[in-house]
Amino acid sequence: MSVNVLIVEENPQAMAFMERVVRESFSDDLNIARADDLESALAVVGDAAAASAVQAQPAQRFDIMLIDLDLPEGNALKLLSEVSNHPSRKIVTTLYADDEHLFPALMQGADGYLLKEDRFEVLIETLQKIVRGKPPLSPALARRMLAHFRQDAQDPGVLTSTETDVLTHLSKGFTVKEIANLMKIRWTGVNEHISAVCKKLSASVRASGPTQ
Repeated sequence: MSVNVLIVEENPQAMAFMERVVRESFSDDLNIARADDLESALAVVGDAAAASAVQAQPAQRFDIMLIDLDLPEGNALKLLSEVSNHPSRKIVTTLYADDEHLFPALMQGADGYLLKEDRFEVLIETLQKIVRGKPPLSPALARRMLAHFRQDAQDPGVLTSTETDVLTHLSKGFTVKEIANLMKIRWTGVNEHISAVCKKLSASVRASGPTQ
């Protein structure tokens, strides 16, 4: 089985580093495509508008997209929005761990994030967890999510009581395993609820209209 990966990264050294992380994370055969800006990334994934601006490669179906959150002019968020319907794991890579940077990416459909300054071994472990459906979520991000859904009580993607309880526990700093024990559910179930919340967050943004 082969895994198709797209890495979108402006900095050549960071591109090479993230490629090493990907290669060490999977034992499968890898097909790695590279792009260094919004237009070239859209061309690779088969965007018709971008194809007129740069020479497009044949459209590809990717299992994983690693997107540099620090692309200029907010282009990482634009790219996440453009590829929202692609059935791939979309992971942002960034130097910033604060929720001011990461929350907008989750709103646009990111499945998780990698912090570039983490140790090589930590990045490998985090990437493997995200691909297996275990998105990292800090207490600060959980609080932002709770606030978002509380602000819009009429949102069609309103949280279930269980999802709200999971977010509340996360916002207080409990780990996934601790939450599982508190709620008397499997830890895999906790991760499933977190993934469901992330999907509802993205759907909520799309229902409210295009990103400004």
